[in-house]
Order: sequence, then structure tokens, then C-alpha cells
Amino acid sequence: MPTRLFALAFVMFCALLSGCGAKDDPQAALEAAVQQLQDNLEAKQNSAVLDQLHPQFSAQQEFDREWAQRTMLLLFMRHKHVKVLALSKNSYLDPTYRDRGQTEALIALAGAEGLIPDSARHYRVKLEWWREGDKWKLARLSWE
Repeated sequence: MPTRLFALAFVMFCALLSGCGAKDDPQAALEAAVQQLQDNLEAKQNSAVLDQLHPQFSAQQEFDREWAQRTMLLLFMRHKHVKVLALSKNSYLDPTYRDRGQTEALIALAGAEGLIPDSARHYRVKLEWWREGDKWKLARLSWE
């Protein structure tokens, strides 16, 4: 029993350290924001995704936050399960602006009513993140 308690305390301590490190390390915080966006989409957390969008968010240089909200609502209503598979992704800080970051990824977006996806598409996406305080917000989104 004491060994399990020690192991639990050690794991919790490591988790706290990694959480603090992400706030102090902009690169780690950016990667955590990317993962959080993926997790929020898969959990169909519309409001959590919207919280990650910058107030000046735009997609494909023509769509805004309202479009993002409507699109997510449609996707979430159409599919009981949503899966975002990052086939490859690379996040990096903009060397010119310390408060900007980029993520380039190849993703598969799948939707399903049951266990087997009934729709899936591949996209090459580019996300531009702007840091506000200690949080990264998605400001620009483009895809092919």
C-alpha cells in the first residue's frame, strides 16, 4: 500500500511539473493548445473550441467565428462520433513575432453514427496561433 501511495504521489508531482513547464515554454504550450483543440473537437465541445478561437479568427480568409460555430454544430449534429486523426503535424514558433505560432498538419476527419466511420476526408491544414498572455488562440485557419 505505501508503494502505491508513493507511486501515485510521484505521478501527480510529475504531472504538475509538466503542466508548469508548458506555461513557461511557449513551444510546449503551443503543442498543448493544438492537442486541446483536437480533443475538444473529438469530444464535441463546441464552446471549448470557440474559447480557443481568437476574437479575430478567420478561416480561408473569408469565414469568421460565427461560421466556425455553425459548421461545428452541423458536424456534431450529423455525426454521433467525430474523430480527428493527425497523420502528421508540426508546430513551431514564428521567429519574427514571439507571440505567433504555426501548425501544419495532415489530418483525417471522420464522422460516424456507429463504430464504423460513414464519412472521412483528408485535409492539409495550416493553423496560425496568436498568444494572449499565457494562452494560444487560433487566429487563422486554411486547408486544402
